[in-house]
Amino acid sequence: MAVRSMTAYATTTVETVAGTLTIELKSVNSRFLDLQFRMNDEFRMYEPVFRETIMQQVKRGKVECRLSFGRGVHASSSLRLNDGLMAEVMKLQGEVLQHNPQAQAMTVNEILRWPGMIEEAAPDQDTLQAQVKEAMSTTVKTFTAEREREGASLTAALLEKVSAMQEIVSRIEPLIPQMLEQFRQKAVDRMQEALGIATADDVPQTMTQQEAAERIRQEVTLYGMRIDVAEELARLKIHLEETKEIFRKGGMLGKRMDFMLQELNREANTLGSKAVIKELSDASIDLKLLIEQIREQVQNLE
Repeated sequence: MAVRSMTAYATTTVETVAGTLTIELKSVNSRFLDLQFRMNDEFRMYEPVFRETIMQQVKRGKVECRLSFGRGVHASSSLRLNDGLMAEVMKLQGEVLQHNPQAQAMTVNEILRWPGMIEEAAPDQDTLQAQVKEAMSTTVKTFTAEREREGASLTAALLEKVSAMQEIVSRIEPLIPQMLEQFRQKAVDRMQEALGIATADDVPQTMTQQEAAERIRQEVTLYGMRIDVAEELARLKIHLEETKEIFRKGGMLGKRMDFMLQELNREANTLGSKAVIKELSDASIDLKLLIEQIREQVQNLE
């Protein structure tokens, strides 16, 4: 399934048997699906159909549907005179002229402006309903295609950031054994120096040199385990591959990505807390920056 953005705009204008109909659809981000309709009262009867048509394609976002109607060229032919009213007016005019021959007869303009003199033939409702539904279907298709087009662009940009994170992990992963060995050697040297002072001739000895060496080994091993980030890097690699898989599957991935970003951020924070060399600290900062950039863009996805 295609990845869709929650922001889009589409419009359709058609000539119906009743006049010119324009349908506009626009949407912005929202945690849930929020439909709002702006239309003339004569089209309110179609709102349930519009709602169902939109909900079949849209699952999240604040969507506004606006319908505007104007009399078109074809609608002018539906106007006709009210023959019954015309006869009554002419009869009354004749009676007035009979009583007052000096009175002036009404002009054509005055007759046409008489309330109710011009009638508008009601358009065929079945035809109008079919035209309105078709226009709405066309608008939703265009609207969905626009969401998918923008979603594809966002996906490409986000996958670039995921690849950048994978490059960071690949760059620092080879440094871990070297980092641990350097730390181990420095720690051994310092502890040997400290224990050497503590076991000097003028200081009462509490342990043998063999016991001291074993104590150094234990302390270095324990601390080395605490700063080892191999597990964090392994989990980061797994999460990043899963992120790519989420985008590959497509569909509604906004909420799934929210969870994945939480996991990625947790590992990046742990990586920073264990950093004992500048490269690890810089990598943690860069990863968290990319995660935040992805989080901002994911908010636009359905």
